[in-house]
Amino acid sequence: MEITVNQQNYEFNNPCSVEQMLSVINVQAKGIAVAINQTIISKSAWAEHELKHGDQVILIKATQGG
Repeated sequence: MEITVNQQNYEFNNPCSVEQMLSVINVQAKGIAVAINQTIISKSAWAEHELKHGDQVILIKATQGG
């Protein structure tokens, strides 16, 4: 299964949840938002939301500033 995360392709052997995908690609869950196919996925749904072949994932990192 191939998905795209921030314009980089990743290959997964098995279906996985958003939470599992973040672990595999070594991204800390703290301070990020996840959009799949231009739809924000709430953090409470990450463990249940299963990714599908061809999904376009965008990881948005919160930053401080002013």
